[in-house]
Formats: sequence, structure tokens, C-alpha cells
Amino acid sequence: MSAVGSILTNTGALQALNSIATTSTTNNNLESQLASGLSINSPANNPAGYITAQGFTSQLNGLTQAISNANQGVALLQTAQGAITQQIGVVQQLNSIAVQAANGTQTSAEAQSLQNLVGQLTGQVNTIANQTQFNNISLLNGTFSGVQFQVGANEGQTQTLSISNTAASAIGLNASTVSGTTVYGTNVLATSGALTLAASAAKIASGAAGKFTAISAGTEVTITGPTGGQANVFGADKQISAASLSNQINAVSGTTGVQAQATTTINFTFGTPGTNGGYAFSVQAGTGTGGTNGSGIGTKQTINASSANQVVAQINGQSSTSGITASYSTTTKQLTLTQSAGDNINITGVSSGSLKTVGGTASTLKSGAGTASAVIQGQVQFQSSGAFSLGNGGNLGLATKSSLTALSNVNVSTTTGANTAINVVKYALAALNNQGGQLGAVQQSLSANINNLNTTSQNLTSALGIVQDANIPAVSNQLTEAEIQAQSGVAALKSSTQLQQSYLSLLP
Repeated sequence: MSAVGSILTNTGALQALNSIATTSTTNNNLESQLASGLSINSPANNPAGYITAQGFTSQLNGLTQAISNANQGVALLQTAQGAITQQIGVVQQLNSIAVQAANGTQTSAEAQSLQNLVGQLTGQVNTIANQTQFNNISLLNGTFSGVQFQVGANEGQTQTLSISNTAASAIGLNASTVSGTTVYGTNVLATSGALTLAASAAKIASGAAGKFTAISAGTEVTITGPTGGQANVFGADKQISAASLSNQINAVSGTTGVQAQATTTINFTFGTPGTNGGYAFSVQAGTGTGGTNGSGIGTKQTINASSANQVVAQINGQSSTSGITASYSTTTKQLTLTQSAGDNINITGVSSGSLKTVGGTASTLKSGAGTASAVIQGQVQFQSSGAFSLGNGGNLGLATKSSLTALSNVNVSTTTGANTAINVVKYALAALNNQGGQLGAVQQSLSANINNLNTTSQNLTSALGIVQDANIPAVSNQLTEAEIQAQSGVAALKSSTQLQQSYLSLLP
């Protein structure tokens, strides 16, 4: 403490000056808060609060950009969806043309005109696929694969999108065909070996079981669908028809995305008529279970005809109950039997005349010491709108991967081609619809993410405001107090100075 009455040390003035300096700093800080609206204008104001505020600010900046990114993604998806919608419209026209061409009422010139129109429409599908772009990025030509959208403020908060090729040459029927076409039974005069029927591998098996059955436990065929779904089928050894095999595939199609279509078709030529000058036998659809010839379904048809045309007429006259239809080509001299559902065709009681299978090593059913009989299995085609694979496919004579019949290759200039085109177009439409659905799902996901980001941004902004925003009423009140303190400090300094000046009057 200084001496009383000292003119060298003015304690009161020093205290007043110190108070003025502190108050001045407070005033400056409060005025800065009022001017900026922030309680933290530099790390010195509140180091911990400054760090927290910067963290919130960084996250908010990231969220703002992520929202922009996601909105750009939505715009990209809408562009792709719009183009695919246009492609679907074109392919729907192709479907109508294929159905029209399959009717078989057109002249050859009209059929060719329809094919020319098909070429133009498939060209439109290709044009859309090759020209659809977003910010000069091609979307539908197969190059848009594994593209990342950064839809969050932090690393790893991404969404990846791939868009398959939607060109006419890349969509259509993905298929793999297994032929169980087998002629087996009694009194079958044939040499065992390969038999070619409708370009499908088949075998002659006199008195043997069917060809869909050579699979034991542990060697099941594993179907891996276009989206990765897997299922095992054909796990038990049993004689089955093409229809039964197809049903197994379709039972798991919800998992694999792979469907099956079964049919049984076989061609015969007529051999020498029987002693009565005609052909006598019975035909019936069969399940392929319950014995070598399988269990019969439908009504057994007894045929007793003197010509090929009579055979066809008698079979078709009862096809509504048997499911078996017949046709005869005067050009090839072939009788074609078809069971459209893929059930076996059981031929029994060949007691007059003979039938000979067509292709490869012929198999003849004829009357002799006794009656002849045979069971014909069918064909099964695995089908999907996308590529699929078959583990252990060799157990059914299948390749490990499906093959594509592209939309660009359909030909409706013939009835057969038009029938094929209908199926190809169906799966091309499925591929486009699936791709559109996938894009729609991603868009929904992005839209939901945008809503979440907006909500998060709102809450973070509120949190940041709590940390760094100035409380204006409180700051105004504090500033008033600080200004009063500053005025008091100046008054105190003035008073202490006047007291020292009065001490000088004591000097002589």
C-alpha cells in the first residue's frame, strides 16, 4: 500500500485505470457480439465452444453439399427413367407386331413389311440407349456401372448405382435349354446312341428310365439368377417329365428370377402299314412317375387309321382331354406330336404299322411278335430377363451360363420366328421394367435420404446456434452495464487525479 498523500503512487488512479481497461475489453467484446450476432468471434472468446462450433459448421457444409449431390442423383435417375419409359413404349409396339405376325394370315410381302418395321423399332431402342446422357455421361449403354453418389457428410456415406445396357442387342430372352427327349420302352428297334430331335440332344433308351433323373444328392443344379438369388433343384433320383422338372424351377423362381417353360415335341415318319393296311396304337399324356411309362393323365386315345391325315384327325379330335396335338407335313412327310404342358407322351399298343422317329439314329416302333410301346420325354427351357448361371449344369446337359436371344435379332417374317419373337419381347419388356423399377427404388431411397439430410441440417443448425449465437437482449443489458462501469471508472480516475493535485498545494 502506498503512503498516504503520495504524489508518486496514485493507487486509486491505478485501480481506476485497470477497471477502465477491463471494462473497455468487455465493451469491445460485447459490441463485437452485437455487430456479428455471434457470441464466439474468435477462439479467444471461448476455445471449447469455438472447436464445437467449427465441427458443427464443417458437418453442415458437408450436409449442404450432400443434399445437392442427392438432388443431382435424382435428376440423373429421372433422366434415365424417362428414356427407359420411351423404350418400353417402343417394345410394346414390337409386341403387338409379333403377335400380329404370329397369326399367319399375312402374305410373304406383308410379313416382310412387318419385319422392316421391327428393324426400325429396334433401331429406335438402340438410339435411345446410346444417346441418353446426363452431363455428358452415358446412362443406358452399359458404361454406367458402379457409379458412387456421395449422399452424406462423412466418408462412406455413399450409394452406388449401376444401370444395365438397354440396347436392343443387350435385352431379350436369356435361356438355357435341356432336352430330355427320350424314346424308351419295349419292342423299340433302334441302335443306342445319339438321336437328334429339333436340334436338341436326345437319347434312345430301350427299356430305360428317363433322362431328367441322373442327379444324386450333393450334385444338385444350383441356379444363380440375374440378381444373385440362388436355389438348388433336382435333388432326388426319380423319373420325371419335362413338366415336373419345369415345376421345380418355377417353384423357386421368386428367389432366382429364373422361370421355366416345358413342352414335349417329337417327329415321326410313318413306316409300312400293318397287315390290315393301317396304323393302330394308343397315345396318352403321362406324368413320368409311378413306373417306367409313368402315370397316365387325361384320356387314352385309341388310334385306328388308314392314313396320316386320319391319324392327325383322330388325335386332334380328343386333344382337349389328352393335351396332345398332332400335325402332318406333306412336305417332310412327318407326323409331329406335341404336349404343350411338357408332360410325357406315352405311346402304347402299337399293333399295326410302324412309326419311326426322325433325326439321328432312327427309332422304330412297330408291331411284331408283340405290341410296341414308348415314352417320350420333353424339353425344358430355363428363361430369364437377365443372364444367369447353372452350377452343376452339366448334370442335365446344360452350359454353365445362359445365352441371349437379343431383341435386335427377332425376325417376324415367318410364323415360327414371330412365335419366338413374342417370348423374346416379353423378356425384353421384363428387363426394361426391372431396370425401371430398380431406378425407381434408388430414387425413393435418395428422396428419403434428402429428407433426412434436411432434418439433420435443421437440427445441427439449431445446435450450432445454441453454441455460437449471441443472446442479443442479454448482451445489450451487459453492454449497458459495462458502459456505466466505464463511465464510473473515468469518474474515479478523475477524482483520484484531483486529490493528488490538491497535495501539490501544500508545497512551499
